[in-house]
Amino acid sequence: MSERSESATEKIMSSIMDTIADNLPKQKSGKFDPGSVSDKVKNKLFGRQKTLHGVLGGGKPADVLLWRNKKISSSVLALATAIWVFFEWLDYHFLTIVSFALVLGMVVQFVWSNFSNMLSSGSRSQVPRVELPDELFVNIAVAIGAQVNKFLCFLQDVSCERNLKHFVVAIAGLWAAAVIGSWCNFLTVIYVGFVCVHTLPVLYEKYEDQVDDFLYSLLGLLRDQYQKLDHGVLSKIPKGNMKAKKNE
Repeated sequence: MSERSESATEKIMSSIMDTIADNLPKQKSGKFDPGSVSDKVKNKLFGRQKTLHGVLGGGKPADVLLWRNKKISSSVLALATAIWVFFEWLDYHFLTIVSFALVLGMVVQFVWSNFSNMLSSGSRSQVPRVELPDELFVNIAVAIGAQVNKFLCFLQDVSCERNLKHFVVAIAGLWAAAVIGSWCNFLTVIYVGFVCVHTLPVLYEKYEDQVDDFLYSLLGLLRDQYQKLDHGVLSKIPKGNMKAKKNE
């Protein structure tokens, strides 16, 4: 059944990509720069030279994201889905779950301690202790802090590099995140992002050529529209003679 479902999924995805590619208007050779055409033939999307596994960092995290081991990847996705359903649909709260887990652990240790003393004729047995290493919390805090600092540095670089295009794209991305955050709570946003990160890389790896062709065609269309806007509107906006003003 799994092989049939995978083959059916591949047929559906390939038919969708073929339909999208056929509906896109063909670009003329004069619309593109020669360098971009050569880069498209030689390199992957956005000039990527490495494999997708190498771009994701390699190692076990990349193996999980690219579903090299389907059991581990499916288990991770199922665990994330179970957590989301548990908190979102069943309306449980984090403090409630922690309290119930601690109560269950205390009851188990209480029963274990008392029954072990009864069965061992008065000799006290050692109940195993549960301790989390200090390095675990330190590593989590360091990892989160590093990612937050990278994000803040990225926003500051965009704000200070005087590139209007990058600045507008960053503002649009933050605005889109704010709109999405108003539609659903933070946990749902994290879950949707986790599912996208866990599924889109393997889909891109499987349909890499089709996705690259589609995105290059889309970028070509956007470039043509921008050139029309530039020649039709932006070029007709009167600009002051800055050199003359400076000389005055």
